[in-house]
Amino acid sequence: MARVVRFHELGGPEVLRLEEHDLGMPGTGEVLVDVEAIGLNRSEANFRRDRYLDRVAALPSGLGYEAAGRVRAVGPEVSGLAPGDLVSILPVFPQSRYPVYGEQAIVPADALVQRPSAVDATTAAASWMAFLTAYGALVDIARLRPGEAVVITAASSSVGLAAIHTALRIGAVPVATTNDPGKEGRLLQAGAARVVVNGRDDLAEVVREVTGGTGARLAFDAVAGPSIEELARVMASDALILVHGSLSGRPTPLPGLDRMLPVCTRPYTLFEVTGDPERFARAKHYITTGLASGSLAPVIDRTFHLNDIVAAHRYLEAGAQVGKIVVTVNSQEDPS
Repeated sequence: MARVVRFHELGGPEVLRLEEHDLGMPGTGEVLVDVEAIGLNRSEANFRRDRYLDRVAALPSGLGYEAAGRVRAVGPEVSGLAPGDLVSILPVFPQSRYPVYGEQAIVPADALVQRPSAVDATTAAASWMAFLTAYGALVDIARLRPGEAVVITAASSSVGLAAIHTALRIGAVPVATTNDPGKEGRLLQAGAARVVVNGRDDLAEVVREVTGGTGARLAFDAVAGPSIEELARVMASDALILVHGSLSGRPTPLPGLDRMLPVCTRPYTLFEVTGDPERFARAKHYITTGLASGSLAPVIDRTFHLNDIVAAHRYLEAGAQVGKIVVTVNSQEDPS
């Protein structure tokens, strides 16, 4: 038996319960992991309300995409992993089938990567969703080059901050946007070349200055909605806007935009990369080496303990964080 987080009805953070549950033993191609830390994602808040692409299959349901811990047991036909191995759990499976919120989790073996001993569980749990998403867009698809500018909207999110770090590792110039002037200093500290506070600063003017008047070739947009037209106007000819979120909650005028300006705008998810074995292998190498060397480092806003999962989800939904929220489980780290 292990304590796991489940919900018996759809709703807000208050529906989450920490309860004893028998996970059983891992099946073919599966691994049982003692979880030490869990990275929280907005998709999990949407999931418990059944407002996510991965729909709730049945109630009660678990949830959660990414975590870090230690292998407890391996199922049949699993190679390359053994009890005691330090691992990261990557968000490459439906959380409706393989939830990770709990003291233990059973996950597919191909969702695990060996965790360098120098990378602690909290750091590992905060890294993979964000850096896989950023890598897939900036490196794998857009081929961002040194010296190029990239506009990153909603940049104080864990994915936005990962995009800043990824751009810096390439030698590119990240231009960050935010709605909150109180987050400007944190974004500059994270490495943003310029920060545009929406409603205060002129995005077009900043991008012209950074690019010498040519406009940006790439934008990494988590907002979508009508504001994408303003974003398109600061782009260079034949530029690319990769839309990976819809924080605005409003319809995005993609067809009309494509006719109005010579800019390619399209949706993007990390599953474009993780669904292709060769591209996924390159992504894992890029991120693993970056974490080991310190050239990629997640920004962790706050940690909670598993006992406080409801409070952690309330904080997640408040949207005031800069970076990742992590829940500690079986680690020796003290929650802040």
